[in-house]
Amino acid sequence: MIQIQKLKGLIVGNGLLQKDVAKHLGMSERTFYNRLKKGIFNNLEISTMVVLLKIKDPMEIFFENEFTQ
Repeated sequence: MIQIQKLKGLIVGNGLLQKDVAKHLGMSERTFYNRLKKGIFNNLEISTMVVLLKIKDPMEIFFENEFTQ
């Protein structure tokens, strides 16, 4: 499960809006919002966000709960 609040913090921390990230991912703002809400992104989208948002440890944002249960 994606750590939504951490991801939102990184978006803001990089001076971006959700619509900016959606555009980089090639999807509508609504689609991005829905995927964020459900915590569902594919590998390419995650890789794009890692680079765009300069995420140093993607595991703590995108995969934390999968490995701590």
